[in-house]
Amino acid sequence: MSDRLDRIYTRSGDKGTTGLANGKRIPKSHPRIETLGDVDELNSLIGLLIAELDPPHPLTALLSRLQNDLFDLGGELAIADPGYTVITLDKVTLLEKHLDELNTALPPLKEFILPGGSKAAATAHLARSVCRRAERRMVSLGGLEQETINPMGASYLNRLSDLLFVVARTLAREQGGQEIHWQPSPQETL
Repeated sequence: MSDRLDRIYTRSGDKGTTGLANGKRIPKSHPRIETLGDVDELNSLIGLLIAELDPPHPLTALLSRLQNDLFDLGGELAIADPGYTVITLDKVTLLEKHLDELNTALPPLKEFILPGGSKAAATAHLARSVCRRAERRMVSLGGLEQETINPMGASYLNRLSDLLFVVARTLAREQGGQEIHWQPSPQETL
């Protein structure tokens, strides 16, 4: 394999623009770049979650696959070509399969759960919330005129956020923590 980058800095973004993989330059504040940044942040959080797990953990392979999928999704966003798609219905269906498998081992959800329970569970909850933001940005980007996205990307992020919620529940129980249930504030009477 040849080197892809012989140096890290290019100076080409110093004036507030960045290059897409298709060669087009757009402002760094463009909704496509915001979406790409959220997907990248999510990928980093999943990396942090993997680092929290004791190897060999049964979730490591799944989480690593998710990181690669997110990099593929970032590639779709960076190439910005409706003919280039990597995230497919099969990938969304596979997330549903993993979601169902993990959820089967958990007790039914009867209360709202707050982030926490263990450090790994809290990290999964943080990844879940960033995933929801990435999904919202993806949907917003798709609604812009002259912007095309693969609609499976938003579906993928939607299922992924659900999967990360179930991963958080799984890790909280597995690591000796407890799921933290929301305690609503009492209604004050006047």
